[in-house]
Amino acid sequence: MPVRRTNISAGEARRVALAAQGFDRPRPASPSDIRHFRRALNAIGVLQLDFVNVLIPAHFLMIWSRLGGYDRRRFERYLYDSREYTEQWAHEASIVRVGDWPLLEYRRQAWTPWKRNPLKTLDDPGGYLERVLEQVRAEGGLTAKDLPAVESPGRKPGDWHRPVERWALEHHFGRGKLGVRRRLTNFQRVYELPERLIDSVHRDKIVGENDARRELLRQSAASLGIGTVRDLADYYRMSTRDAGPRIAELVEEGVLTPVGVEGWNEQAYLSQEARFPREIVGASLLSPFDPLVWFRPRAERLFDFEYRIEIYVPEAKRRWGYYVLPFRLGDRIVARVDLKADRPARTLLVRSLHHERGTDEKETEFALQSELGALAAWLGLESVAYC
Repeated sequence: MPVRRTNISAGEARRVALAAQGFDRPRPASPSDIRHFRRALNAIGVLQLDFVNVLIPAHFLMIWSRLGGYDRRRFERYLYDSREYTEQWAHEASIVRVGDWPLLEYRRQAWTPWKRNPLKTLDDPGGYLERVLEQVRAEGGLTAKDLPAVESPGRKPGDWHRPVERWALEHHFGRGKLGVRRRLTNFQRVYELPERLIDSVHRDKIVGENDARRELLRQSAASLGIGTVRDLADYYRMSTRDAGPRIAELVEEGVLTPVGVEGWNEQAYLSQEARFPREIVGASLLSPFDPLVWFRPRAERLFDFEYRIEIYVPEAKRRWGYYVLPFRLGDRIVARVDLKADRPARTLLVRSLHHERGTDEKETEFALQSELGALAAWLGLESVAYC
């Protein structure tokens, strides 16, 4: 794109955003090829983990949205055994490139546990935390159940219930003294020393805080294609106050180009890696935590799509449903669908379907029928049923 161009249309912005996330390419014929895993993960950059299992944990759905029916077990082995990725607090709990380890060191240094965590009730919390590390050093990867039991204090209203043992492991994970070796079938973390998981080239690299923020924002821009200061800052959960000066530096370096976007009230920034496809084809159901929609103000600007997840909303007050997925067709979000995997009945349940304004309902339903059938097959379900 020529540097002299300073304004783009709303349609171009949508296509840039979709291309940055890998939606400008058709789903591959061999979706379980590691090269496709790597391509999808690197486009996403930050794979937010969420284990709500009404349908399938959201992070697995993000990969399916881009690749189609891949081998989930092979994907999990690749995530945790390739040494190319690691779990970290990034957007939220996330899978990130292992090269992000030194970039997130300033975050680990600033990490503080929840103020009500029960470690404070122990007589010698520092000594207990050190004994936990000693056990990991001696025995290798372990879970909270592998630690000697510690009496937990009584719960108070509003407390997040976790055993003391798990709080200790989470404390070390937040500080970077432990990493995640793998996830068990119940999604529980197996904790391990970082030196057994992450190559020294990453663990020993020292990056200053401002340089780390600048690089994280560059990566955010590459994954978004185009975004405002708020959009870029949100990707790695950075404040706009911290992000602003670093974005200005990226503009000065030519990494970002300020542009106006039709209909946007905020200044936008275009990544130097942005692609401008003439069209986006295909269809995909999106996870509620897909980077295309996870920052709701951006989803509204890009797609005129007001999206709220209503899992924690009382049923009587829900507008759309319990676990509602956006449905993308081409470069628009054309519907939202409340889905549930009824595994005993081997059926994908469509509990509600809502069309967006101004869409072709017949075209949407034809494309959605194909997508639902493919999703059901991937989940090992035999049929799709509308409730």
